[in-house]
Amino acid sequence: MFILGLQGSPRKKGNTHDILSMFMEQAKQYGAVTQTITPHTLDIKPCRELIVCEKKGFCPIKDDMEKSIYKLVKNADIIVIAAPVFFYNVPAQLKALIDRCQMFWARKYKLKLEDPNAKNRQGVLLSCGASGGKKLFDGVELTAKIFFDAVSVKYQGSLTYRHIENPGDMVAHAQVKGDIQQMVKNLCRPFVSKKKILFISRNDACRSQMAAAFFKSYDQGHFRVMTAGYDPAKEIRTETIKIMAEKRLDLLYLSPCSIKNLDMEQNFDTIIYLEEKSDESLFSALQVQIWKINPPEKLSLKNIRALRDEIESRVKSLFLL
Repeated sequence: MFILGLQGSPRKKGNTHDILSMFMEQAKQYGAVTQTITPHTLDIKPCRELIVCEKKGFCPIKDDMEKSIYKLVKNADIIVIAAPVFFYNVPAQLKALIDRCQMFWARKYKLKLEDPNAKNRQGVLLSCGASGGKKLFDGVELTAKIFFDAVSVKYQGSLTYRHIENPGDMVAHAQVKGDIQQMVKNLCRPFVSKKKILFISRNDACRSQMAAAFFKSYDQGHFRVMTAGYDPAKEIRTETIKIMAEKRLDLLYLSPCSIKNLDMEQNFDTIIYLEEKSDESLFSALQVQIWKINPPEKLSLKNIRALRDEIESRVKSLFLL
């Protein structure tokens, strides 16, 4: 389980930092891997409304969004927005990151591509403000809801706190620790209790990624679906992304995973090897299958389509058992 925190406050170690830190520390008790990014420290240029994302499905602006942030957003199981209230919305630095995720909106609504993991992804908002106005968080929450929809994340609610202004106010709040414990429990406990299936291939850049995407699309959110490679590539093959888009499944910005980075203590319900089983695998499972689907000798789109269709047929058979 990977949790991404978007820490929107430009203030160093302020109340927003404190509430997000409490959330992340609590999530680690459920085995979560966490990462927090602070937009004001990154090179994030504002959206220039070039419309390239709506026509071609990518943002042409070269900065930290393309280098790392798009990948983090796409690979996160849970996204946490933490933000103070600036003129009834999030601070400008975080808003720039959100605006640049128009690229995901365009792929979803203009190009009609589906995030394979959309049924499992969740998002929450943590926010605090100095005043006590009834509508203090309306703008922040609306922005969060629209952002989560654009990146194919199900919005699961918010924790908001008024009259938080001075350093330490959030930590000293009487209810915040209990609130966070309950929110993290509601998010993480169902996730870690799901059945787990792992698809393994050599590079985790084609076959295993296709199999996982198809499985997620047919599943109704009952499984945690993972992939891994013995010798993982740096990126998913461009051909893989292209031919899966023909099936309306969006693999752009997903990342191959090394089998060495998986928790060796995990027990899977099912492990499926897309080729011969290797002695490098140290995992146990209630069920193991070896599909022996060899990669094509030539990586033409025709050959990869045939590979894709074979894998989809195999995945469908899993739901008929």
